[in-house]
Amino acid sequence: MKVGTAQKISNMLLSGLAGVASFIFSLYAFLSITQLPQQIAAAVMAGLFCLIVCYVASERPNSEGARALAALRDRLLAVEEGDLTSPTPELVQRTMPKVAAAVDSLFAEVRSSIDNAHALGMYDPVTSLPNRLNFRAEAERILAQASDRLSVMLFVDLDRFKAVNDSLGHARGDQLLVMVANRLRVVVNSETTTSSARPLLARLAGDEFTLLFPQVGTAAEAERLARRVVLAIGEPFELQGHSVDIGASVGVALAPLHGRSVEELMKAADIAMYRAKAGGGHQHCLFNDALAAEHRTRLETEKALVDAVQRGEFVLALQPQLSLHDGTVTGAEALLRWHHPVRGLVSPNEFIPVAEQCGVINDIGDWVMAEVAAMIASWEREDGGLRRVAFNVSPRQLERADFFARLRQIFAEAHVGLDRIELEFTESAAMECPASVLAEIAALRADGAAIAIDDFGTGYSNIARLRQLPIDRVKLDPSLIDDIATSEQARVVVQAVVQLVRGVECELVAEAVETVAQADILRAMGCETIQGFIFAEPMMEEEFLRWTSHAQAHPRVGRSAA
Repeated sequence: MKVGTAQKISNMLLSGLAGVASFIFSLYAFLSITQLPQQIAAAVMAGLFCLIVCYVASERPNSEGARALAALRDRLLAVEEGDLTSPTPELVQRTMPKVAAAVDSLFAEVRSSIDNAHALGMYDPVTSLPNRLNFRAEAERILAQASDRLSVMLFVDLDRFKAVNDSLGHARGDQLLVMVANRLRVVVNSETTTSSARPLLARLAGDEFTLLFPQVGTAAEAERLARRVVLAIGEPFELQGHSVDIGASVGVALAPLHGRSVEELMKAADIAMYRAKAGGGHQHCLFNDALAAEHRTRLETEKALVDAVQRGEFVLALQPQLSLHDGTVTGAEALLRWHHPVRGLVSPNEFIPVAEQCGVINDIGDWVMAEVAAMIASWEREDGGLRRVAFNVSPRQLERADFFARLRQIFAEAHVGLDRIELEFTESAAMECPASVLAEIAALRADGAAIAIDDFGTGYSNIARLRQLPIDRVKLDPSLIDDIATSEQARVVVQAVVQLVRGVECELVAEAVETVAQADILRAMGCETIQGFIFAEPMMEEEFLRWTSHAQAHPRVGRSAA
């Protein structure tokens, strides 16, 4: 029988009994009471009693249902304690089966949502590997239990993953990440034994992965694991009909030698990874004290560079460029110098890469342009000055959307025409810059600025693209002419480059020319302009102006005028 039907029958019986009781009371009152007013009062009382009993019967709650609701309330309150798995109480299932089913279904959906949220928060959605948060938590637990046992952390960064994303698209890039993750799983599974703790594998972000092996015997064993990872990723991947070769750089850090916490180990492994990548990639590097010292120096350099511009620690040295045809000074290159208050004169090779990586190169570049503009303006006021001053432009500067507008503004405010400057770009930057940047460079060239490719011969040049670049001059890298006076092979290479540059109708400039023999060979090959110690070292502005004044009065080729 349904609960509602039983409730109705129970109420009907109670109401009937109340009516019978009222009838018996009224009959007794009429038989025992003789006076009419008293009989009427007794009848009224009997009627009121019957009405009250009927009302109570109609409103009477089902006691079993009340107990079921109380049990359901207690079950819902248990959620505050984290209980999402217990079923609804049996009493609720028996008296309110539909409510019980709805509550159980609701709890199942909540548990599923929590599981999904946990998966999204702790696992990488692309590779299904643990993410950074998950890895850190598990690694901390494992390292805490490892005591003084040797553990190894590997920091893996793919070498040419960005090229895959750019050429094949991000969807193919995600497929490649899954394939990389699977290869790393194979390495982990093959290195796992029943007696050892299982290694951890995670994707941190982008194309970065990390592995933690809780127990290794020696540092040599750790490097063996790193080599396995390098070899595993170094094999080509078959991706939608394309054979993709990316490679990986792996940094290796040992616990407790290089740190006891996850933070310390990840930092050490990251530093070692960057050294492996700087060495050309597709290799591993073990963290050591020398790398730690180099990293500290690098951080100190970054910090010092931030304030160097404001403190006036940078200066420009000027090195003349001379015509091999008549020995006249055709221009100069402005070379950046940093006078560190403690370290003294710091080589550009030491601080320029650091400045580019930390972003300070943009501020330094603005200072260089302003300084060049101020120098040229002062020369024009005095004696007309030189025809052209060259300065380098970093690839990081080209990434700024406002770089070209900023350059034009600086020289316009100094009242210096763009025909007085030459912008030097590295070979790799010239080959890789997008069409929008090339259009801006072409606009500068149309307005009078000279455009040069610096250090030509050190990178890979697309000859067809070289013909399309808006350039005026090509500067040979010093490594091409180091042994030009003693090596026939070197002369053949330089002659080929000279012919190539002539083919694209550009002027050829040779840097770092140190001997008369080198200058004579370059002149015979058709090189138009040279700069180097054969004539003059880089000089401060005042000395440079004296030197150029003397050189213009007594032009000679092949003999140092420094």
